[in-house]
Parts: sequence; structure tokens; C-alpha cells
Amino acid sequence: MSPSTPLSGVDLRMWLLWILLLSLLSSVSAGADSKAVTTTLTTKWADTPLLLEARKAENTSKNTICAYCPHADTDQAYYDLIVKRASALLSSVQVNMLKFALSLRAYSSTVHSFQQIASNEPPPTGCSAFFSVHGEKTCDADGLAALLKTAPERPKPYLFKGDHKYSGSNPDAPVVILYAEFGKPDFQRLHQVITSKVHEGLVTYVLRHYLARPSGKKVYLSGYGVELAIKSQEYKAKDDTQVQENDPVDEVQGFLFGKLKTLYPELKEQLKELRKHLVESTNEMAPLKVWQMQDLSFQTAARILAAPAVDALNVMKDLSQNFPTKFFKGTLGLQPGDSALFINGLHIDLDTQDIFRYTHHRCILIYGILSFGYSSWPYNVQELLRPTFPGVIRQIRKNFHNLVRLYLINQPCNAAELLSVAEMFYANNIPLRIGLVFVVSDEDDIDGMQDAGVALVRAYNYISDEVDSQSAFEAVISIFNRVPIGGQLSVGDVVKVLEKKFPYVEVSSVLGADSSYDSNRKDGRAYYEQTGVGPLPVVMYNGIPYQREQLDPDELETVTMQKILETTTFYQRAVYLGELATDHDVVDFIMNQPNVVPRINPRVLSTSRTYLDLSDTSEYTLGFILNNFSYLFYLISCVVEDKARLMLCSYDGYIRPVTFWVVGDFDKPSGRQLLYDAIRHMKTSNNVRLGMINNPSADPSTETSHVARAIWAAMQTQSANNAKNFITKMAKEETATALEKGVDIGEFAVGVRGGRTASLFSFKSILLSLPLQIIGPLEEEEVFNQDDFLLLESIILKTSGERIKSKVQQFGTEEDRYFIPHHSLKSLYFLRLTIDFVDFFGSAVKIRPKEGDVYFDVVAVVDPVTRDAQKLAPLLLVLKQLVNVNLRVFMNCQSKLSEMPLKSFYRHVLEPEVVFQADGSFSPGPMAKFLDMPQSPLFTLNLNTPESWMVESVHTRYDLDNIYLEEVENIVAAEYELEHLLLEGHCFDVSSGQPPRGLQFTLGTASEPVIMDTIVMANLGYFQLKANPGAWILKMRKGRSDEIYKIYSHEGTDSPADSDDIVVVLNNFKSRIIKVKVRIHTHNTTLSHIHSDSKLQKELKQEKDDVINIFSVASGHLYERFLRIMMLSVLKNTKTPVKFWFLKNYLSPTFKEFIPHMAKQYGFQYELVQYKWPRWLHQQTEKQRIIWGYKILFLDVLFPLAVDKILFVDADQIVRTDLKELRDFDLEGAPYGYTPFCESRREMDGYRFWKSGYWASHLAGRKYHISALYVVDLKKFRKIAAGDRLRGQYQGLSQDPNSLSNLDQDLPNNMIHQVPIKSLPQEWLWCETWCDDSTKKSAKTIDLCNNPMTKEPKLQAAVRIVAEWTDYDQEIKRLQTRVQEKANHTAKQQGTGTGHS
Repeated sequence: MSPSTPLSGVDLRMWLLWILLLSLLSSVSAGADSKAVTTTLTTKWADTPLLLEARKAENTSKNTICAYCPHADTDQAYYDLIVKRASALLSSVQVNMLKFALSLRAYSSTVHSFQQIASNEPPPTGCSAFFSVHGEKTCDADGLAALLKTAPERPKPYLFKGDHKYSGSNPDAPVVILYAEFGKPDFQRLHQVITSKVHEGLVTYVLRHYLARPSGKKVYLSGYGVELAIKSQEYKAKDDTQVQENDPVDEVQGFLFGKLKTLYPELKEQLKELRKHLVESTNEMAPLKVWQMQDLSFQTAARILAAPAVDALNVMKDLSQNFPTKFFKGTLGLQPGDSALFINGLHIDLDTQDIFRYTHHRCILIYGILSFGYSSWPYNVQELLRPTFPGVIRQIRKNFHNLVRLYLINQPCNAAELLSVAEMFYANNIPLRIGLVFVVSDEDDIDGMQDAGVALVRAYNYISDEVDSQSAFEAVISIFNRVPIGGQLSVGDVVKVLEKKFPYVEVSSVLGADSSYDSNRKDGRAYYEQTGVGPLPVVMYNGIPYQREQLDPDELETVTMQKILETTTFYQRAVYLGELATDHDVVDFIMNQPNVVPRINPRVLSTSRTYLDLSDTSEYTLGFILNNFSYLFYLISCVVEDKARLMLCSYDGYIRPVTFWVVGDFDKPSGRQLLYDAIRHMKTSNNVRLGMINNPSADPSTETSHVARAIWAAMQTQSANNAKNFITKMAKEETATALEKGVDIGEFAVGVRGGRTASLFSFKSILLSLPLQIIGPLEEEEVFNQDDFLLLESIILKTSGERIKSKVQQFGTEEDRYFIPHHSLKSLYFLRLTIDFVDFFGSAVKIRPKEGDVYFDVVAVVDPVTRDAQKLAPLLLVLKQLVNVNLRVFMNCQSKLSEMPLKSFYRHVLEPEVVFQADGSFSPGPMAKFLDMPQSPLFTLNLNTPESWMVESVHTRYDLDNIYLEEVENIVAAEYELEHLLLEGHCFDVSSGQPPRGLQFTLGTASEPVIMDTIVMANLGYFQLKANPGAWILKMRKGRSDEIYKIYSHEGTDSPADSDDIVVVLNNFKSRIIKVKVRIHTHNTTLSHIHSDSKLQKELKQEKDDVINIFSVASGHLYERFLRIMMLSVLKNTKTPVKFWFLKNYLSPTFKEFIPHMAKQYGFQYELVQYKWPRWLHQQTEKQRIIWGYKILFLDVLFPLAVDKILFVDADQIVRTDLKELRDFDLEGAPYGYTPFCESRREMDGYRFWKSGYWASHLAGRKYHISALYVVDLKKFRKIAAGDRLRGQYQGLSQDPNSLSNLDQDLPNNMIHQVPIKSLPQEWLWCETWCDDSTKKSAKTIDLCNNPMTKEPKLQAAVRIVAEWTDYDQEIKRLQTRVQEKANHTAKQQGTGTGHS
């Protein structure tokens, strides 16, 4: 073409396209669309008024928050009024916690539970508020009087623990329950009527919240996490028809494709390819090299620590929650990378996503510490210097004076008298902080109905949790006041006080074997043993024990007051000298005093000491050594010459003036423990070195000296560091046990090398011959631990060690010589270890508390690039806003990372208080927001909710399993709903102690007894039921379950223990776990009838001979598309009626909306099933692995007992035969049948992992089976407890992250010897990846397996491999179009009707 030739229209367009491509190659636009993902979670129930929630949070029946609140113009004004009224009754911390509880909507479930209870009455017609008197209802005063007259003729109603009982009610009078909305005029009118009856002593008045006209809105929840995980795109799993939009992305890398398509419609396909190339070439998140990843944890920690303290938590939150895009921008038993959180010493489980446990401030107070009311006292320490009259105790809001009392409960003592002194201090506002430590039995099988000490601790915990610490303290005094002087506390004393104070509580549920109030029980004894304070009772003031004679109640008050006055002088001096300031923590100041040690050991502190003087040349000394340590060995093969000179090797500059010689039998537990504690102490000190002397209790032999010989060998052959690490392992009990069982010692020699090294003899300091103090001999059970070594070191340093160190430093280190008289070493052979201590505390974020207020001590240990950090940072930020905190966050980084530590974005939905819009109305609700997200990755959305929540996606037009932001206009909005709260339990047969496997429970109400049902597992007797807030009745299912068994007892419920009907009230968002014990009826002997009895089969019989039950799972729009096509292929080829069972947990709203239309069109049945992964079963975190788990782990509990056989068919299969043949296939006694993997396509031999290694050995000639299609005989499966066996094996194997890589098929193949598999004929499953083309014609089903060689996308493979697939796809699309058109027409008609109304 010549330059002058004019361009045709087509040529011009092609030229323009060519220019576009050239532009692509020459430059990439920096502009990018801002894309976001949002997530909300609502309840199924209607919104509840904040006033009622505040009333529940207040939890008192005396002073009330806004009993008759006037109307406010806006939501915010009404909220402010509630908070204002609350501020008059509550402390500032309590007000903050109230705001937090209202933000969480923590008490919405409580309010709604009363609504459900009211609906079961039911309410009288036309009454917005009403009375219920022993089951009869009325809503006027006259009717109440009439019902009260006849009330004694009817049984009293059962009252729940959460009921509001009006103060002053007569417990013997009739019970009147008022159902009304607190604060409304109807409530006020009826409340006045009933309170007059209360004052006359005529009634017991109970208030239950009831809304006559519930809101049309839902409750927006918070307290959960949302994860946006980056998916692997190894196999394309995105549906190409997921969302139809008008020009979904107009601009990609600067090209306006919407405009280009309008201008050049005939180039639509070419522009589409160009756009696809631009999208796929966008690389916002280039992968890192392995060497770049190794120190990511440390780099992230450095970024956080470099930030100002006030911003550090925000930096940590930003880096951890957005790590995939941030990484290139910039003594607790914890391993590197581990995390932990402690609030006032209470360990908070980060794995349990349940903020509702900590909404009330009581839940995070120190156990047993009573912080009495002193908010009006001054807090400035300068108040100590203000002149006062002699003897006056200054009331300052600082913890200057601390009194801790330890009691051994199960012995006669004067505890009541001692406690009365504490009560006196409290009543007289003495500025004294009091702690009670109850030393009780720590044996797990001892409960509060057997042991008075355990009963006291559980009663204290119960009252502290239900009311407050002050009430619990007063109850303890009441309990001990029942004990006569010199007498001993009994269980009956505790029971009497509990029954008096809480008459409606089942005492056994508080004190019994399965009490949930057992926390901290073991801590009392552990604290006592840790302190080493001697015989009980003990009273300590600021850590100093009182003398025994000072414990006389008459003396205790005087002595304590005197100590307060004496200590005040000490504090005054510290303030005057500037050593103690207002912003200092007084307890920290006390603990940092030089005379403070973590443990008091009489052996160390005794003034009567025994010494071994090695400088003494007398025969007596040598004889003592030879006679008492006759089997000493660990020879250092050095000859000590007469000149007594031994040259030291490398000197590191540390002078260690303290040497510990540990003498013991290291082949006995007591000797090993002493050695282990000594080495642990060395890790914290640069002043100590260690000599070890083995002193066997019998002649050493090969069989009795495993540990001693191992230590000796290490010291003869290894460097000091290697020997130190090796000996530390040798001192552990599990190592000794393993050696005794014959484990090769090489298993523990990690890092140990061969060859002798001179550094073994490097003492790294100079030791002078000095008298040696002897501590011991120790008794067999005597404790001498790490803290005792610290105490001993402190005393030695103060008495002589520091002076020795100073003298040694004067000598200099040029010669590095060591002088020892040779005759002192004739029979002593020793070794020494040194361990340097790294200052960990430099890697911490520290936020000091605000001055003048009570604060919470918060310690967090975290690796900033872990899932725990994603959760912890927002929690700490909110906690910092709620309460005054002394916060320290330590970085526990993991080194040498080989892969990206975080592959997900994360948001935690948590706000410290309710949020409003500019107009004063409530904000749309708490929301997880992922803003300005990278657009090239493929994401999947997951919710991380409290364990008792069952949530489902209810509205979104996008595929939440495959979010590709390049194809989204701007926002992916996901709406979830809290569908159910979980009721969990454990059930056991009292006669055998075993779970009654197969027993069925039902959950319902009096009017509808069976709403939910479940089956008891053999694993822990576990069962679960789905419910919502309200009062529910739990029963055994009518039929064989209640014919064979009857309920023996129940715990953790809301009904009397002897009641046959178990009432359970779900009234909060926390987990609810109950325990049920059953007993076989006398005329029955076994439960096996549950599965085999013909009568049961008749009761549960459905048309099983005429219905084929098919189970399948799917997640994401693409696999749901495959699922619909699989269903259609089944229906086209199967003559027998079909019922499909789908796992509801991961189905999209789109699928759930369409499936009823498809069922109607094709005439099949379907049911959505779900089961919450049990908390005790090892959790999976990746969505795909969770789905795999559901395919195999819960087959025995997912389906009703009436279902005898279930067929599992993968979503991406095409069925070409009648599945009745598979259902009726003879499994020959096996519980299930699977198809073996094909082996006919030889080019895939290199990918058949089961042909070699572990699988070849394990299968021992058996086939490895594929999990895409299988048939389960549920009767046989349940009878042999296959589900329980599979779960047990899974629990063991899943702890190893490298096992069960294909969980759904690896597990049954691994268990093939315990749970046999019947191999189905090969034609039942054909897959192109593994089967050759010649066998395709006989295939009864075709599975679209992934091909690891070609990585061909599923959609492309489906069209190519299965001829009928496209026809099926188009048929379903036509049905979808008709359904959508009908829905649009209906919506249009409704909109028009609304407009005319």
C-alpha cells in the first residue's frame, strides 16, 4: 500500500488496534481502579432495643438505667441518654465496657431469648404487655387479682438463671411474670400494679423482656474476623459466566475498553483478548525469592519497633493484616513464631475466636484480688510527703500495701477469724489490697461435692462471675462463719451458703464433676509451692511472710497496721529521692528492690550453713569426699601437675564469680530435675557456671546409667555449646523414658558432632579456691528449682561474689591462669557450662498506663507475620481504648522462612462503641472493609467466627470463592447471616461409662417438640444441635432411643437435675456445652438394637427402595455450575426418584435461590445439611481442606438414620447410567465402595504417587482409591463405628502438616486395613488424566480430574471431553433465564403496586 492510498474503515480500525498493542509494549499506565471487598454479618432475629441490652448488661434489679427514658429525636441522642444515666451508676471502666457490649450487641441474644420464651406462652390477643400467673395470662389489674386467687391450684413456672427477679419478692408467694418492653408506658402501668403486690408480700415478681412489635431490621454483629486469602491459580477454577455487567471494568492499565467497544464493535473479540492480556500481565505482587523471605519476620518486627509507641499497634495491625502487599515495602514455653496473650496474668486463648467471653470487665480481673472502691482517693505519690497527724494512714490510689493470705482448706484453722480481720480492713477503707489464695486439691478426679476446698474455689468463681468479686468475698466470709473455732470446713457449709444466696441454682452444676467454674483451682497450690513459704496458713505483707505468732487474729490487725506505717516511711524516702514517681508502677518498684526474690527457700536463707573446704589438706576432708561421693566420674582428661597450673582457652570477657556444683544421681528423676533447673537458671545469668557431679545410688551399670553415660560421652567429645544443648535434652524426663525403652541415643544428638574439642576446657573466667557451701542433702520429694538457684546466686553475690569479681578484674586477663591446689582434686572430676543470656526485652512495644487510674497489665508475645498477629493487633487496639493498660508486646520472630508467612489479608470487625452517621442515625452496621486491594490475585473469602456460630452467605452477586477484582466494577459486598447458635454436649451411659453410640436427641419446644435432631458420636459421646436464642427442650427421640435408654442426670442445663425434660436456655453468644448421662432400662441390655432392630426401621422408614440418595459438595460459582450439570446428567439417566443432599456450609446465595426452581422443573427432592466442625477435632484452616474433611469425617451424623445408603458424586462429574445400579451394588460386607485410580494411561506413570514410597508399602498390593465417586452403606458404617474410627485416625495424622495432603481420599485409603473398601469396577469412574481413551466408551461416569501435566482449565476440559456437557449447560442456562425473567416481572409488578398505594 502506498502512503497516499486512503485507509478503508476496517484497515483504520486494525491500524488503531495495532497502535494500542504498540502502546501496551511501550508503556504501562500507573493508574488503577480502586477496588474493595466488604463483609457484614447480621442475625436472623429482629433488631433489639439498646435500652434493653443495656439493662441486661447492668445486671441488677435495684438501680436501673433509664427505667422510663423520655423519647429522643435521634438514635445517637437516645444512646447518649442511656450512657449518661449509666454513668451515674457505674465506674468509668464499667461505662466503657457497657459501650463495648452495646457495640458488640452482646446482649441482643439475651433480649431475644425472652422474646422466644414469650412466644411460647403465647401472648393474649391485643396485649402489648401481659402477666403470666402459673400459666394463665392477662393484661389488666383486675385479671391479675383473679389469677392470683387460683394460682395455688397450678404448678409454679420454672424460672431461669437470667430472669430479673424483683428485690423484695416473697419466694413462697405465687410467681407473676411480666412480659413487657422495659421503659414503655405499658410496662410502667403494669409494673406499678405488680410492685404494689410485692410490697404486700403477695407475689414473686419476675420481668421478661417482650416486644409486641419487633423491628423489621436485623442486628449487625461484630466480634469476628474476615480473611481474604490468595488462591492458587495452578488450575483455573473461575466461572466465565459468574456476573453479567455492563462494561464491568472500563479502564485497564489506561485503556478505556468500554469506549473502544462502542467505537469499534466489530473488534470486540480482539479487544477482549487485549484486555485479557493486560489483566494477566498486571503484576502487583511479584513473588519473592527464598533468600528474600528468610528474615521477613524480623524486618516486620523492626518496622513495628521503630514506630512511636503510640502508633506501634496500628503499624502492627496494618503490616500483619495487609502483609501480602506490605512485605516488600518495608520462659513461656513458646517456640519462635508462637504467640500468647496475658491480661492480668490470665492466659487468653488466641485460637478461640470468641470476644464475647471478655465483654464484661469482671472476666479480666486478677483471680482472687479484690480492688475495693477508692476512685475518690488522690493518686499522686507526692501525697506521701504531705504532713498528717502521727499514725494516720494515707489513702492514695496506689498499690503501696498488699496483703496475701494462703489457706490450706482441708485442715482445721482459724480462717474465719483471719478473714474477719480482712473484712475489717475493707469496712474501714484501709488502703490495702487483699489477695486470697486457696490451696486445695489439684487432682482432676476430685470435685466440689467431695472436697470442701474444691467446693469453696468453685463457689467463689461462680459468685465472682455471676455477681462480682466483692460479693464472692462476702460469701467466703459467710461460709467460714459457719465453721466452729478449731473446726474444719465441710462441703455442706459451702452448699448451705450457695443455696441461701442462689436458691434457683442447681448446686451440683456449680460444685459437681463437670462444673465450668473450676478455673484457677490448680493455681493456688502451684503458687504456694512456687513461693516455698512453708506450713499454712501464711500471711504475707508485700511479699514478706509473717511470723507464726503474728497470725493470731488479735495480733494480725496490729502487726499489719504497724507494717503499713513502717513501709510508708520507706516510700516517702523513695519519693523524696526521685526513685518513685506517680507514673511508676508501685508493684514493679517493690519487685525491683534488691531483696526481692521469686521464692523463699529455708535451706538457702538459713543462717546455719555447712561448708566443704577444699583448701583443707586434712585426711578428714578427703575422707568425707571419698566416703560420700564414692562413685564420682565425668573425668576431664587433664593431668594436674604438682605446679598446679592449668592454662585456660578462649576468654569471652565475662567473669563468673558463682559456681554451682550439682551433685545427684542423674539416672533418677530427682537428680535430672535438679540438673535441668540448674541449666535453666544459667540461661538467665552471666554470673554462674556449673559443675556436675554424678552420685549414683547404686553401682553404675550399662542398664542403669543411660543418662550419666550419655552426658559423659558428650563432655568428652563435644564443644561446650553442643554439649550444653545435648545435656539439656538428657535432663528431660521424656528423654530418659525413651532411652529406657531402647531408643537410640543418636535420636537426641541434633547438632552434635564427632571429635574432641579444646573449647570443652574453656572456663572463660578465673576461679579461686574457696569454701563450698553445701545445700542438702535434699529429700526425695523436696523442690529446689530455678528460683532457688536465683536466690542462692543473689545471696552469694551480695556476700562474697561481687568482691571476688572485683578482685579478679584487678588481676587482668593477659595470662588467663587458673590456680587450684592439686590435692583438692584427687577424687573430684567436674565440667562447667556457660550460657549467655540475650536481652529479649529490647524487642518490645511498651505503652505505659495513664496516671491516676486503675490499669490492666497486658502482655502479648507475637510473631508479627502470623495469623495470630492479624487477630491480636485489633484486639489490643480496642482494649487500649476501653481500659487503662500497661501494655507490652514482645516480638517472637521466626528465622529462615522459606515461604510467604501470610498469604491472606485480614480484617477484624471490632469497635469500642456504637458508631453513628452524621444525621445521628445508626451506621449501616459493623463491617469488614478491604480497601484499595490488589486486582491481579484470585481471592477467596472466609469468615473466622466464634466456635458456637453457624453462619451462611445470604446475599451477593459475586463468587466469594473466586473473587477476581479486575472483573469487578468497584465493590464486592458480601452479606452473611448468623443462622444458628450451636448447642453442644457429651453423653455417656452411667452403667458402662461409654458413649451410647447412635442415640438420638431432639430439640424443640412444648408446642413443637422436634425442630432439630442429632446422633451421639462414639468420639467423646459428642453431639450438637442447631438453635437460636430462647428456651429449648432436649429429649431422646421417641422410638428405640427412649425405649432403650432413659435420662439419668444432666449438667450445665437450666432445669433441675432430676427432670426428664432437659431445658436449655441459649441467651448469649458464648459457647454452650452440656453433659447428659443416660441409663439402660432394666428390660434392655444393649444399644446395638438402635441400629438393627426392625421396629426402628419401620418407624424411620422412608421410601428408600424408591429413592436414590446422592450427596455432593461445592464451593464457588464454577463448581456450582458443574454441580447443576451433574444433577441434570443424573436425572436424564436415572429412572428411580432421586433425592440430593448438599452441604449447606459453603453454597452461594445464588445456588440456594435457584435450586427450588430446578427441583420443581425436574421433579427431584433435595435437602441442605450442615454440621459444625467439632472444637475437639483438629481444625483445618484452608477452605478446600475443610470441604474435603466434610466428604469423609461426618458421614454417620450428617444424614438421618432412615437413610440406609448414600452415593457421593463429585460436582464435576457427568453420569451416563442409572445410579440405581450403584446403589444396589453388593459391597460384600464393606461399609463403603470406591473406584480405584485408573492406571491405563501410561504417560502419567510419573504422577502416580501411590505406586512407590509410603503408599506402596502401606497398601501392600491393594488399590489406591479415588474419592470422586463412592457408595456408603450407612447401616454398616454406623454399626462398625467407621466414622469414629476415621475421626480418631484423622486426629492423630492431621497434627503433622505433611500428612493427608489429599484428605478426602488419603484418609480412607490409610484406614483400608481397619475400615475395608470394596473396589468398584473401573467403568464406574473414567477420568482422562489417568484412564486411556479406549476405556472411555464403557464409562458409566466421567470425572473432570485435574491434569498435573497439562493444567488444563476445567471448563475447557469439560467442553472437549464430554460431548453432552454443553447441551446440559445450555439447558440449565435457559431455565435460569426464565426464572430471572419471572423474578424481574414480579419485582416490577410489586414496584408498580407500591407506587399506586
